[in-house]
Amino acid sequence: MVHNFFSEWSQIQAYILKFEQEGLVTRTFRRLDPERQQVIVQAILDEAAEKGPTAINIKQVAERAGVAVGSLYQYFNNRDGLMAFSTALTVSLLTDAFGLFRPFLVEMPLKDALRSYLSGGMEWSQTMQGLIQFYGRAAYTGDPALAETVVRPVAVAMRETMFEMLTAAQARGELRQGLDLETAARAVNAWVIVLADSQMLPYLNTYFQISDETAPFDHVLESALSIIEKGLLE
Repeated sequence: MVHNFFSEWSQIQAYILKFEQEGLVTRTFRRLDPERQQVIVQAILDEAAEKGPTAINIKQVAERAGVAVGSLYQYFNNRDGLMAFSTALTVSLLTDAFGLFRPFLVEMPLKDALRSYLSGGMEWSQTMQGLIQFYGRAAYTGDPALAETVVRPVAVAMRETMFEMLTAAQARGELRQGLDLETAARAVNAWVIVLADSQMLPYLNTYFQISDETAPFDHVLESALSIIEKGLLE
């Protein structure tokens, strides 16, 4: 469901208009052909994912996008403006995505919801690889500024989504009474992040050792969901 909402670039035009009103992009950028906008945004995200969000080189972004450096300054005013735009786009897309599919997840039986949460997010990540890699670098580099502007808003949306899923499951009688939903949501959310990030950011799988040829991810996922479900019931 997330995939369908964001798979077409035309869906992102509302963000660009909003960012123009906030001064993060210029009218010149907003008036570009959507395909050209997408190339430029992808170049920014790819540069940030490769070198780290705080080490974006505007000349390299221009090369990746096939535009003149002067054109980028016409679109974003300066390097900081370019960085602010990419940060705002990442946070807006990810947090709004959680808001979109949260009502559907809350209505599902918990195990089905967790499976859809993981599989849907990973499917969507394939259409937005640059954005996911950008966020991954922000989340795992430990930069204090990015922690507050990029990581925290998305992380809070994830944790709140999990809390609402567990709250609804308890109301349906799926979970044991007396369960501390706040701490349980945090624990399950952390486990889900490890599972998903190991697949969306493959370099992490080397550390987490979630899956390999002897343990396919779908088998690991089913085991994890069963363990989570059992832990919340007993």
